[in-house]
Amino acid sequence: MAQDRLGLFDTPPSRAETRLSIAIVGLLFASLAVILPLQDIRLREVDAFIPIIDAILFVSELITAALLYAQAAVFRSRALTILATSFVLAALLLIPHLLTFPGSFAPEGLLGAGVNTTAWLFTIRRAALPLAVIAYVYLRQADVSSPPWTERQPERIIPWLLGAAAVATAITLLTTVGHDLLPPFYTNNVDRVQHYASLYHFIVFAFYAGATIVLLNKRNSVLDMWLLVALFGWLFQSLLNVVIPARFTVGWYGLFTLMLVSNLIVMLALIAETGWLYSRLALSTAVQRRERQARLMSMDAVTAAIAHEVGQPLTAVTLNASAGLNSLTGPEPDVEKAIQALRAVSDSGKRTFDVVRSIRAMFAKGAHEETEFDLNDLVRETASLMDREMAVKKVSVELALNDALPMIKADRVQMQRVLVNLFSNAIDSLRIGRGRPRRIAIRSALSDGKGILLEVSDTGTGIEPDVLQHIFEPFFSTKAAGRGLGLPLCRTIVEEHGGRLWASPGEEFGAIFHLQLPRRRQ
Repeated sequence: MAQDRLGLFDTPPSRAETRLSIAIVGLLFASLAVILPLQDIRLREVDAFIPIIDAILFVSELITAALLYAQAAVFRSRALTILATSFVLAALLLIPHLLTFPGSFAPEGLLGAGVNTTAWLFTIRRAALPLAVIAYVYLRQADVSSPPWTERQPERIIPWLLGAAAVATAITLLTTVGHDLLPPFYTNNVDRVQHYASLYHFIVFAFYAGATIVLLNKRNSVLDMWLLVALFGWLFQSLLNVVIPARFTVGWYGLFTLMLVSNLIVMLALIAETGWLYSRLALSTAVQRRERQARLMSMDAVTAAIAHEVGQPLTAVTLNASAGLNSLTGPEPDVEKAIQALRAVSDSGKRTFDVVRSIRAMFAKGAHEETEFDLNDLVRETASLMDREMAVKKVSVELALNDALPMIKADRVQMQRVLVNLFSNAIDSLRIGRGRPRRIAIRSALSDGKGILLEVSDTGTGIEPDVLQHIFEPFFSTKAAGRGLGLPLCRTIVEEHGGRLWASPGEEFGAIFHLQLPRRRQ
């Protein structure tokens, strides 16, 4: 299966990272410019210098290799595996370099070292890195250009580690046992054979220049950017190495210091970038998990909303159908009542279809279907639709509608859903109240030049103050069988139309729901 990618291997660098890398290359170049004029000056021999430098380089290159092997294992990349192995090889060659360096552990070095052993170890070590970068670039291009359905086998790291150890052992044997087979590098432990040494280091410089050009042309990721920083640092070191006449000069000490700084920069950059990328991955995973839970909750909300909204007209269909059936099957069939009941069934069926379509539109993206209509007419129509239910429950309606109201532009079906919900809640609140008239009052008026105000009040049980602030919250309900979605959906619809919906206690008892709509949508 194709591998999903998210890492140093394929993440492009940001502008800030690019600017930082350019600044680091500039500092390395400035260091080279400072060292070059002073490179011939002889300094005191410090025997602990090479052990310290080699130990730090050994640890940093192994850490870099471990980070690259981790990326290679995740993305099954041969390119990253080869690059990581080159750092392992470079780290392993530091061990014989340290042991054979004159003065570190013995005046002439250990392992039967000759005068040129350490120089050749370090030169071969330095030449291996740019060759590995070139191989990395071209193998990475092959990975990227492979078809997305191509399945790549996971890289086995152990054979590569064993291979690096075998190559390091062979190079060590070549530079120690086969010392006399190699061309001269030094005349003694300090002074170089300059024309030979300059030639060897110029060849290494050419390798680094070629690797830098190849990577510059093919760069596209954070890893490429920091490899370029390292290559520029190593390029400057190779240039300095061409002109250094001997060990223990300003140029020689500066060379190893520059090398240490370059390697530490790459290691720290890779650690920081890896930590940052995987932190983003963890955050992205957490966000996806929350989004998945939110989608599941939304699906529950949609399902409950459909059951809540469609249940009302379907209940009317059932009641009217039963009434029509009773009118036809009774001892004295009443055809006129049956016709009225069937018409009510038809109207409720149409309203059910409109409600379903409206719910679908509300949860879909895009603009709602808006028309201009008279809100007073919609109130009267809704009261007529609820008339049979109110008659059964002995609820009266008082309409105080201002006929001077302007037309409004809104989704008519959705606004009717709001009114039906407000009617239904008022009717439910009147079930419990006793000793007072069961009445719903609806008043419409202009609202201080801001639009139209519609108030639906009842003489029911009212709403407790501690409950009033929660009634528009999803899934909050004071009814035993309530789902707590009617009022939140109503508020959502009203707010989508640029209005407001809120509730307040009635003057004596009951509750008042205030619906404010703009004269014209903004």
